[in-house]
Amino acid sequence: MKISVIYSPAPRQINEWTLEVSSGTSVQQALEKCPELEESLLLTKGTMILGIWGKRVALNQLLQENDRVEIYRGLQIDPKVARRERFKRQGIKSAGLFSTKRAGAKSGY
Repeated sequence: MKISVIYSPAPRQINEWTLEVSSGTSVQQALEKCPELEESLLLTKGTMILGIWGKRVALNQLLQENDRVEIYRGLQIDPKVARRERFKRQGIKSAGLFSTKRAGAKSGY
């Protein structure tokens, strides 16, 4: 059966490998069969966060036909903090509810 292994080492950069594995193969066995992945990953297998089609899974999860194994990297910054910083840069007049205002409307509506 065919599966895909996806890894994004940096924003807007995606590495994808297609593997042919036998039925009953676990996620860990599939990752071990991908030699290109070993070269590009600098993470240890114990700390990797893995998923199949966006759902988090363990290393012992069995794979099915056309599964997409995704290897997630850690966040550089908390999304709430990033949004707050973006709002500060854009200013109150050009972001969110305050970006467009109908003629004669009250502020913020």
